[in-house]
Amino acid sequence: MAGVLIRLAQPAELPYLQEIENASGEPFREVGLPEIADDAPMSLEALAEHEVWVAVGEHGVPVAFIAVGPVDGATHIHQVSVHPSCARQGIGAALIEHVTRPGRAVTLTTFRDVPWNGPYYERLGFRVVTEPSPGLAAIMREEASRGLDPATRVAMVLLPAQERA
Repeated sequence: MAGVLIRLAQPAELPYLQEIENASGEPFREVGLPEIADDAPMSLEALAEHEVWVAVGEHGVPVAFIAVGPVDGATHIHQVSVHPSCARQGIGAALIEHVTRPGRAVTLTTFRDVPWNGPYYERLGFRVVTEPSPGLAAIMREEASRGLDPATRVAMVLLPAQERA
């Protein structure tokens, strides 16, 4: 994480964030999910509608981003992407920590068994949600309508620190 600064994304950077998302999707080919690698990134409009933070590398260029918004009283991670050239350096975890607010849960949906998805988030302290809130359930239905197999997906929550103890 040395030399990485986290700050709000600038509007002119949004197209570059799509490139980061595309690049971060490529490893899905290796686990038999080429349709994820081929999926379109978040639209510029969707990025602009969310609170988007970037991790900027030593050259002043974003190397990762996280797009969040409120869902049923929680901070929901709509997308977190780290360029593969910067993966496994703690940048994704730092972005998640950056958007974590005292007293507020963080939620996301992800692939249950892909190593850098469900198991990774469990290592960060997220737990599987057995009864999703209405907003989280709606997100999962929307994902299913786009062809994501609900059997492979999971909703997860990171409870506020005082509730994790």
